[in-house]
Amino acid sequence: MVKLTSTSKPAASTETTTPEAAAQRYVQPGKSGTASADASRAASAYVRVGKSDAPIVPRLNQGGGVLETVIGPDDRERILETDLAPWRMVCALRLVGSGGGSAIGTGWLAGPRTVVTAGHCVHDQRFFDGWADHIEVSPGRDDQDFPFGTSVATRFSALNEWVANADPDFDIGCIHLEEPLGDNVGFFGFAALPADDLEHHLVNVSGYPGDRGNGRLQYFHANRVLHVSDRRVFYDIDTFGGQSGSGVWIKETDQSEPIVVAIHAYGTGGTPFNLGITANSAPRIIPEVFEIIQGWVEQDNAGS
Repeated sequence: MVKLTSTSKPAASTETTTPEAAAQRYVQPGKSGTASADASRAASAYVRVGKSDAPIVPRLNQGGGVLETVIGPDDRERILETDLAPWRMVCALRLVGSGGGSAIGTGWLAGPRTVVTAGHCVHDQRFFDGWADHIEVSPGRDDQDFPFGTSVATRFSALNEWVANADPDFDIGCIHLEEPLGDNVGFFGFAALPADDLEHHLVNVSGYPGDRGNGRLQYFHANRVLHVSDRRVFYDIDTFGGQSGSGVWIKETDQSEPIVVAIHAYGTGGTPFNLGITANSAPRIIPEVFEIIQGWVEQDNAGS
C-alpha cells in the first residue's frame, strides 16, 4: 500500500492516516456561494445524472477531428453562463514558471481558498523544473470577461507520489489562495466513493481547452464511466490539453449537488492497452486523497 502525504512548495509534508474501510463513502459537501442563485439553463440541458447501462451516443452530424483526447465526433458544448453555478466554480488557470514560460490548465474550487487541479499543473519537472512560480486563477472566465476577477497564487501542494515519482495515479495538486473566492463563487463537494458506486455512472467534465479559445473559453461534455481501477476512472468524454485539473463530477439525483470524484489528467494515451477501451482518465479521489484534500481546505480556512 502506497503511503500518501501532501508535499508543499517549498517541500514540506504532513502525514495522514489511511481510513480502514476502503468501501465506505466519504463525502464533503459543497456550497453554492453568495453570487447569483439563478438556475443555469446549460446545466439543465447538458448535465447528466445518475447511472446508465449504455453510453451516450455521439452526434454524428458534428465535425470533430481525430485529436488526442477527442474521442470520435467532438461533442463538447461551450458554456456561456459562466457566472452561474456550477460553471463559476470551474477556474481557468495560467501557469507560469520561474523562467517566465506559461501554460494553461483548469482547476475547481473545493473550499473558499482552495483550488484542486492536476499535480502537473503545480509541479512539473520538465516544464517548471519543479514547482510553478505563480498561477493566475480566474473562476468562470469567458474570453475577456472575468466575472469574479483573477487571483494570483504562489503557494501550492501536491501528493508526494506525484512530486517524487510523477506517478500518474496520483497526479493531483492544490492551489492555495489568499482570497476567499469560494465564499462568493461557491465550491464543489467532493467524495471518495467505492468502485461499485462509480461503475457506469454518468460523469461530467468542464474546463478550459487549448484547441478552443486557447484556455479562455469553458467547454463541457458528459458520458459514462467505462472502467474503474483501484486509483483511476476511465470515461469516453471529449477533452483536450488545458483541461487537465478539471473536476470529474457526478449528480446522483436531479436534486443533488455536484460532487467531484476524480481529477481529469490524461488522454487516450494514458489508458492501458489491456483494458480494451478508448478512454480518457482521471486519478480517483480515494479515501487517502479525500483526507488530504480535506486537510488542504482546513489549512486554507485557518489561514496557514
